[in-house]
Amino acid sequence: MVTWHPIEGRPRRIGRILALDVGERTIGLAVSDPLGLTGQPAGEIRRTSLSRDLQALAAAVVQYEASVVVVGLPRSLNGTLGPQAQKVQEFAARLREAIPQPIEFWDERFSTAIAQRALIAADVRRAERRRVVDRVAAAVILQSYLDAQAHRGVEHRTDADERAPAPTSSAGRGDPDGA
Repeated sequence: MVTWHPIEGRPRRIGRILALDVGERTIGLAVSDPLGLTGQPAGEIRRTSLSRDLQALAAAVVQYEASVVVVGLPRSLNGTLGPQAQKVQEFAARLREAIPQPIEFWDERFSTAIAQRALIAADVRRAERRRVVDRVAAAVILQSYLDAQAHRGVEHRTDADERAPAPTSSAGRGDPDGA
C-alpha cells in the first residue's frame, strides 16, 4: 500500500519490515513498526536444518505481517564479499523460494560490535548478552536500513516498486523528486 506522507510530500509504503542477522547457529530477528520508522529486536531462531529454518522464517514473516525482508550481508572491511557473505546469499536465495515478500540485502558490518557495546552500556550481564546479541544485531541492521531509506525519501524500495507506476496523491501532486 502506498500513501502520501503529508509532511515529507513523498510516497511512503506502509508495512512492517523483518530484518535477519543470519549466523551459523542462530538467526536474529528484528521488526519495524508499521510505518517503518523504528526497529526492535523480535527474537531469534536456533538453526537446526535448512527446511526448518525456512519454515520458521516463513512463519515469522506471517506473524509480523512483514512486507519486506532485509537480510544482513556480512561484507569485509574493504567492502568485498567473503565466504560468510556467500553463505548468506545462498541462504537468502532459498528463502526467496519459500516466501513471496521481496528480500533486500543490507551491509551488516559492525552490527554485532554495535549491539555488544549497546548491551554493555545498558549493563546487561555477559550471559544475557550472549543470549540476545543476535536479535539486537538484527535491530541494528534494521535501524540502519530504515534510517537510510528515510534519508533517501523512500520508505522501503523493492524490485516490485520498479514495476509499479509512480504514485500520486489524491490532490494530483507527483513525487517532487520525480521518483
